[in-house]
Amino acid sequence: MRVPCKSWLLLFLCHIYITTAQDEAITLPKVVETCNGIFLQYTFDSRQKEYPHVKNATAQSWAFKSQLIVVNTGTTELKSWEAFIGFQHDEILVSVDGATVLNGDSFPMKVDKNGTRMTGYPQADMKTAIDTANDLAQMSAKVKIKGTMFGVKVGGNVMPKNIKIENEGFKCPKATTKDKLMHVCCTKDPKYKKKKKTTLKFFPRQKADLSIIYDVKQAYKSSYQAEVTIQNHHPLGRLDHWNLTFEWMRNEFIYDMRGAFTRRRDASECLYSAAGQYYQDLDFSNVMNCQKKPVISDLPPTMKDDEKVGKLPYCCRNGSILPKIMNPMKDRSVFQMNVWKLPPDMNRTAINPPQNWKIEGFVNPHYRCGQPVRIDPTEKPDPSGVEAVVTAIATYQVACNITKPKRKMAQCCVSFSAYYAASVVPCNTCACGCEDEDTRKCAEDAPALPLPAEALLVPFANRTIKARAWAKIKHFDLPRKLPCPDNCPVSLNWHVDSDYKTGWTARVTMFNWNRRPFEDWFMAVHMKRAFVGFENVYSFNGTKLPKVNKTIFMQGLPGLNYLVGLKNGSKKGEPPVPGKQQSVISFLKKRTPRIRVARGDGFPTRVVFNGGECALPRRLPKRSDGRRRSLIGLFPAGLVAYVTFIVISYYLPLNT
Repeated sequence: MRVPCKSWLLLFLCHIYITTAQDEAITLPKVVETCNGIFLQYTFDSRQKEYPHVKNATAQSWAFKSQLIVVNTGTTELKSWEAFIGFQHDEILVSVDGATVLNGDSFPMKVDKNGTRMTGYPQADMKTAIDTANDLAQMSAKVKIKGTMFGVKVGGNVMPKNIKIENEGFKCPKATTKDKLMHVCCTKDPKYKKKKKTTLKFFPRQKADLSIIYDVKQAYKSSYQAEVTIQNHHPLGRLDHWNLTFEWMRNEFIYDMRGAFTRRRDASECLYSAAGQYYQDLDFSNVMNCQKKPVISDLPPTMKDDEKVGKLPYCCRNGSILPKIMNPMKDRSVFQMNVWKLPPDMNRTAINPPQNWKIEGFVNPHYRCGQPVRIDPTEKPDPSGVEAVVTAIATYQVACNITKPKRKMAQCCVSFSAYYAASVVPCNTCACGCEDEDTRKCAEDAPALPLPAEALLVPFANRTIKARAWAKIKHFDLPRKLPCPDNCPVSLNWHVDSDYKTGWTARVTMFNWNRRPFEDWFMAVHMKRAFVGFENVYSFNGTKLPKVNKTIFMQGLPGLNYLVGLKNGSKKGEPPVPGKQQSVISFLKKRTPRIRVARGDGFPTRVVFNGGECALPRRLPKRSDGRRRSLIGLFPAGLVAYVTFIVISYYLPLNT
């Protein structure tokens, strides 16, 4: 008998489904029967040596697969479960299926030294066996982990240090390890006092330097409307001309937007994508974007009142997000987007926020963003004006925190100078990177050359002649290969201007070496010893920030908050002229009697411009910045002085 092709196809699909279901099924060990709480088991499945193969065992990389099982064996439901895995072999996670890494970056993701915290996704809650008739699908979670580990010899310990549940109200003993299995039973802590007013169904809102809230406002069978709020919570955080990107995980696409736009709009990408294959009758020329990783930017102020894409609070400011201390009405940006879905998510409750969020600005701090976490829905007043509260259908939070820039990766730099030193200590070599430099012609690791003060007014390309002439005058030794430039779009000069009995002064100057101007700029300096003696800033608006580690916050006065960009010279052949502003800062010694201005106390230990931390010089100005005079050269002068002393002492008394 001949079997139709459709029947064979149906049998094949059934086989795949059964195989997959068996693979996803959770098999529990016998030890779980004695656990009355939350049971965790980590299983190391396999590993394989990766290329390149090296002789040094500590440098050899291995691809590994493991899984984590979390089971609720207690009598109360576990909301928004959170587990800890103490990885200890410099692991790099490539994929995590069944959970989201908290405060993690996009994959591949380097594991923190203190381990990794994961939370359930898409299943965040674990019901009890009592409420589900022992249905493991509702009372447990299985997390599949793939990654790379380093430095473990064949037969070595490949297991993490520990595993435990991180939810409040539980205590966990040290996990038990046997071969490639690790398990622990976490029970309720009898000493834990539950907070009185705890009505949260999901995770509480996390504290972060920058918070991105993803609110689902409307939901339909094949689409939903999301409102994204980017809010700054750090007193020194900031974004200018922000670009936001994320990754769709289930073939979603953006149909249209309000308050922002995507940097790329290509209908052909949609036609040849999974969306184009499913929505055969849709006119994709009206679709905003079908990229898996779209780049989104804020609209300009001119489109704020546009009926189609504007008229949204906190939108349309060219991507400017300021600290609340500067302007509380400009500490956030908001935009909306209509998201269309594809099978198998064609129902109103199937909502999966995008993953792997990143945001960056122009000469701003570098933010590291975690994965979205489900939190309690956002509540807002009813727009109609009645005394009612409107709640979002679902709310997710992406927590982003400022990271300290690595060496040669700053976006601004500082030079030091002083009234007692003839030479300026310039910005560090390659302070903002040297990716575009030909290192065959310049030294990227050589210390920057001392300069005369007037050299700070010209671009680096025009400083070579001045540096050579200055070295000749001051008898400096010049290397054959001169240092590379700092390559910073913004530089600042801190000049100790005076030092007297009751106080001292400094002069700070900002230089904009970029064609793009800075509006509503700010600068902050950390003065370790001199902070309490701060008196005044004369051309800027200066404020003490004692809660931000002895920091003085400065911004432009009204009408003077605009730092112009680089302009061409007034005459042909003259170097470009940077935009600049400067002010004198005064300090009193009444509260800092033992301050030593010239020995370092008069210089900042941290400088921030528009949220970005600037690279500081590695040395301070010196009183004598030339070569030491030779003792042989001083000998004739000493001899003359000695002879004169003998004549005066012995011959003059005889004549009298």
